[in-house]
Parts: sequence; structure tokens; C-alpha cells
Amino acid sequence: MKGGIDFDPGRYAPVAERITQFYGAFPSGRIVTELMSRSEGEVVFRASVYRDTGDASPAATGWAAERQGDGDINEVACLENTETSAIGRALANLGFTASRCRPSAEEMAKADRLRARNARQRLAMVREAPMSPKQSLYVADLFALISAAERAGMRRVRAANWREQLERPPTDEALLLRLEGRLRSWIARHPNRFAF
Repeated sequence: MKGGIDFDPGRYAPVAERITQFYGAFPSGRIVTELMSRSEGEVVFRASVYRDTGDASPAATGWAAERQGDGDINEVACLENTETSAIGRALANLGFTASRCRPSAEEMAKADRLRARNARQRLAMVREAPMSPKQSLYVADLFALISAAERAGMRRVRAANWREQLERPPTDEALLLRLEGRLRSWIARHPNRFAF
């Protein structure tokens, strides 16, 4: 699952565009990053944005955390990617989005990586259940549809209820197909809610 059902990188501005906007508005501004923690599996950065070099307090801050090896970029550049994400968040907090969507392209890619990892974990769990290969595929598709519905605005509690039901998936293929139809119908009724 490389790329979520609604992730269109063209809709989200890269952090570099936000940085250009910031320095265009505040030529004597500065961006300061700080590595807050680095463990074997995770990196955390904080970015502070100052409108002027003489400002004692930042105009905005942003935090980011990334997991080492979580997707292609974090396999080779987790530290750098985390720092960039923190800068993007700080600039967004100051009002620099460079697109109509608040998250940066880097943040959306991170969300996409997390969804893919979660889907792989759920698929592994489903594969352990005593089901036919066809039933396993139905259940894996249902998990992906629940994630899509959640991104479209489905309440987390409702999505959690769906997921809980699939942790002990029904073996009746007709029921699995009805569940899929219900989820697809819900998503179709909420087409304009895919923006974050």
C-alpha cells in the first residue's frame, strides 16, 4: 500500500516552498531547529521560527517525530526528514502553508507511511486467522476501506468498532461483501471530506 487512497502529493506544498514564503515575508527572520531526542527507533525535532534576528521568543514552533526505517526516505535520511517536518509544522503554525492544505507534502507522506505500516500489521493479523485466501483478501480490503472512511471523516469510535469487528472476522463471504458495500457507500456519501 504505497500511497493512500486519497493522497495526492500535488495538493500539498513541500516545506521548501514554505521556507521561501517565510524569508520573502521576513528577510531577517530565522529558523532554528533542535534535536530533542534520538533513540534507536525514533527521532524527535523541534523547530522555532523567529520573524527577526533580534526576537527573543519564537513566533511559532513545530514538532515532528519519525521512525527509523519507516518508508524509503526514513531508511536513509530519517534525521533530515524529521527536521524538515518540524520546520514545516512551525511555518504552518505561523500561517505559511503555500497551498490550501495545512499539512505539508512531507507530513502527508508520513501519514501515508503510517497507514501502510498499520495495514501491513493488520494484514499479518488477518493472515493468522483461520480463513480462506479469498476471505483474507476481503478482510484486508475492509481494513483499507475503514482507513479511507476515517480519512473521509468517519468518527474514530465508529472506525474502531469496525476494526474490532474484523479482528474476529466473519467467515461468511456474503456478509463480508455486505460490509464492503456499506463502507463503500459511506465513503461515496462523503466525497468532499478527503482533505485534512
